[in-house]
Amino acid sequence: MQVQRQLKRNLDNANQYFQKTFIPPTVSYNVRGLKAGVAYLQKNEIRFNPTLLAENGTKFIRQVVPHELAHIIVFQQFGRVAPHGKEWKQLMQNVFGVPADIYHRFDTTNVQEARIPYRCQCRLHTLSQRQHNFTQQTNRYYICRHCKTPLYHNPTINP
Repeated sequence: MQVQRQLKRNLDNANQYFQKTFIPPTVSYNVRGLKAGVAYLQKNEIRFNPTLLAENGTKFIRQVVPHELAHIIVFQQFGRVAPHGKEWKQLMQNVFGVPADIYHRFDTTNVQEARIPYRCQCRLHTLSQRQHNFTQQTNRYYICRHCKTPLYHNPTINP
């Protein structure tokens, strides 16, 4: 509910500033991992990370909601421009009245993905769960950028 209220406030500000009515985006809560939110410009959709929202409440709503909405508004107003370019920054600061921060600073302990240990001839590597699943399901492998040898999984290694 608070996300919807913040979206409405910011959308009203943008409508007034640009003297037009922007199409409100659809909202879902299915972002995982370290990202707080993602704007899908052509779908006019914003997705938020429910864990980071629950853990950071008001800070999340005041920072991430305007951030993602600004991407949508800038796309509707200016078309394709730099993701965090001058149009986006001006909208964040002058219309929404919030700092134009590109990255969040939330504690991501509870949303970090497990890392799986892999080894090559020269060092230890850690792969994401997705990368690990890829190697197991396809019988393909990753190559070390330094020694150019394949990475192999060793479950006895602690990363």
